[in-house]
Amino acid sequence: MKERKKYGSFDERAMAAFEPEAKVGLLATVNPKGLPHLTLITAMQAKTPTEMIWGQFSEGMSKKHVRENPRTGFLIMTLDRSMWRGAAVWTRAVNKGEDYDMFNMKPMFRYNAYFGIHTVHYMDLQYTYGREGLPLGSIILASLMTAAAKSGVKRKGNTAVLNSWAHGLFNMLDSLKFLAYVGEDGFPIIVPLLQCKASDSGRLAFSTFAYTEELLSLAPGKDVAVFGLTMQMEDVLTRGKFLGYRKSRGITLGTVDIDWVYNSMPPTPGQVYPAKPLEAVVDF
Repeated sequence: MKERKKYGSFDERAMAAFEPEAKVGLLATVNPKGLPHLTLITAMQAKTPTEMIWGQFSEGMSKKHVRENPRTGFLIMTLDRSMWRGAAVWTRAVNKGEDYDMFNMKPMFRYNAYFGIHTVHYMDLQYTYGREGLPLGSIILASLMTAAAKSGVKRKGNTAVLNSWAHGLFNMLDSLKFLAYVGEDGFPIIVPLLQCKASDSGRLAFSTFAYTEELLSLAPGKDVAVFGLTMQMEDVLTRGKFLGYRKSRGITLGTVDIDWVYNSMPPTPGQVYPAKPLEAVVDF
């Protein structure tokens, strides 16, 4: 894949664009097994041209991952469909101070009776690609191609992995999807995958017509995470093996076999598949 130009700092336009709460903010982390993980964090912005901050109001695996492996990837997409991606290194977390107060004064948290920001995390920017625009024409065509050909790449087995709600989320016309994998340098990389759809309850499929160069650089057998998000901020995270590319009804599709599903929505984020056995709650 052709090397893209990288920048070591954000410009003023980017910093201003990150401030509103109404945006998509994604943080990609690496778990202890070296696998990618994706989390929705809308309370993410730039403190300085070279430092990022984000607020934590719920528990989840990504908050543990960054303390064990500080290498992260990020994606921020604003309402005007401007997007910034890059990599950053987590440095520290605090639970007081001016940034703590700033996050908790934002309307989303100031007037929320149930939760507020309790921890602020800091990251040093490693690089960003600068502002990107979504290639809507390519995405629409890629989505139509995926919808037309996805039934041709169904699994032979019928083991249910995604429940009906999650299956439906991936096939919604207006849902957002993103793929993450760990790059050769150890930093996770996020690729928009809006054209992705579920061919059945255990396999995802996507055309390469959008983000062609980035997607074609994926090698078969790569561990990937695919995150699905609705416009109502409902989401689900899946992970599995990228199987490579094949033709279906004359269309080139990439496929991912899902082997892990995670609910990252508060108040109780946790693993959905494989199902965990129920444990008795003991009140001491």
